[in-house]
Parts: sequence; C-alpha cells; structure tokens
Amino acid sequence: MSVLGTGRDRSADGRPATSGPVRFVALGDSLTEGVGDPVGEGWRGWAAVLARSLAPEGGVEFTNLACSGALTADLTNRQLPAALALRPRFAAVVVGGNDTLRAGFDIRRTTLELDATLGELSSHGAVLLTACLPDPGTLLRLPAPLARPLARRMQAVNTVVHALAARHRAVHLHIAELPWCAQRRLLSVDRLHPSAEGHHLIARRFHELLAATGHPLGPPPVDTPAEAPPGRAADLWWMATQGTRWVAARSTDLLPGLLALAAAEGLARLRGSSGRHDEQMARAAAQALASLG
Repeated sequence: MSVLGTGRDRSADGRPATSGPVRFVALGDSLTEGVGDPVGEGWRGWAAVLARSLAPEGGVEFTNLACSGALTADLTNRQLPAALALRPRFAAVVVGGNDTLRAGFDIRRTTLELDATLGELSSHGAVLLTACLPDPGTLLRLPAPLARPLARRMQAVNTVVHALAARHRAVHLHIAELPWCAQRRLLSVDRLHPSAEGHHLIARRFHELLAATGHPLGPPPVDTPAEAPPGRAADLWWMATQGTRWVAARSTDLLPGLLALAAAEGLARLRGSSGRHDEQMARAAAQALASLG
C-alpha cells in the first residue's frame, strides 16, 4: 500500500531543507499523545519534552498527531497524510500496543501498515524515531491466562518494529527494556502509561540516541520534570474525573477481546499447547516480514 505525500524542498543530501525551524511530528497512540503526563487540561508527553531539545538554537515546530486508541492502520490512513504535509525533519512513529488488544489482531496487517508509514516518511527525508513497547500484561500484573497471549502478541509486534527500524534506518529505542516494573514512579496511576518522570526518561534516551548518530541538537531534557509527581490525592482525583471515563470508553472494544484471549489461552494450557501458540505467532511475524521482500 502507498500513501502519496506532498513535494518539498531538499538539501544536497536529499533530506528536507533545514532553513527555518526544525519540524518534528509525532505519530502514534496514547503513549505518544502524552497520557500520564498531564499539563493543564491536556497532556504533554515524551515527544513534547524531546521537541524542546531537537535544535541547538531552539526554533522547533512540534506537531503531535498521536491519538489515544490509535491502531497502526489509523497512522497510515489518518495521521500520515497530515505528517507528510508538514515536511518534518524528525518523525516519531510509536504504535502497536492497541493492535494487540483487538480480537482481530493480525501481525501481517500490522506489519504492512507500519512499513507503509515508515516508508513514506523515510522517502520524504524524515529522520525516523521508533520504539519497541513493554508488555501490557506485565505492567498491569494480569493473571497468566490474560498475560501470556498479550505478551505473545507484543513480542511479535516488537520483532516487526525491530526489523522495520533497521529496514528504514530509524533511530530505535528499546522502551520495553526500561525499568518500568522495578521503579513504580515511572508509571502513571493506570500502570499502563508512563508518569511525567517516565515520559522524561523516554525523551532523554531518544536524545542520547540522536546525539550518538551525530544530529545537531540542543541541551538534553532535564533528568526529572520540573513538576513534582502527583500525590495519592491527585492520583485518585485523576482516576475519578478522567481515568474512569478512559476505561469505560474502551471497555466495549477491549474487554470482549481480552476475555476471548483468556478463554483461548486457558484451553491451550489445558491441552499443553501454549508453547505451540508461541511458535505460531513468531512464525507469523517472520512470514509477515519476509513478505515485504
């Protein structure tokens, strides 16, 4: 599949011309939208924190196209055209977690959508930022019948993202390997998204990787956010005013799929075939990548 973008001025090396402000666009789901790092009535998030440090003299135009609940197909169909129109110098593409939470999860479709998005941005000269994601079952401490199928799917998505990051020469961060479970303060009240400190950690790690590849950058993001982490009362208030609504809005499409996964996994465990399901998923990811050529 292909999405046509707009034309653009280019420098001698084929990348977008760098006169004027550096443009940075972020595509993805709630992680990149900034959920877990509230500022005023909205979210900030790791991409906004990183944006401040992407140019030596400042002057960064940042556009966050990420949307809570987005699937890989949403990036290709909705976010990508808007991103291409902005002619970005840097483009973050972090997505895939929501795909694993759908009953119709298809690693081949996820692979094709991600490859299309990354390929279009790369061909238009953007420096790509990608990341693998932590297993949601582990973060939420779900019971084994729920945790194992989610881990299986997340491993398949991460395998694909690792390969596509190399294919499209992206700057790739192993977010999954950050100490989420060992350092509770890095997670927000929902245990699924980073806290403000967690978002700052992601921004710093991306800055380190970009600096190591020789990109001229500004000073790195601060070690800890200027704002103090929310206390227990603030956590409870967020859950009562926003978190409950967030969960309710997704329960109609997430919960049935999760229950179906748990039932299938329980049956597989009784039959002793869970390991075979792991192998089948790994093989499906490999076949999806092979189909790209």
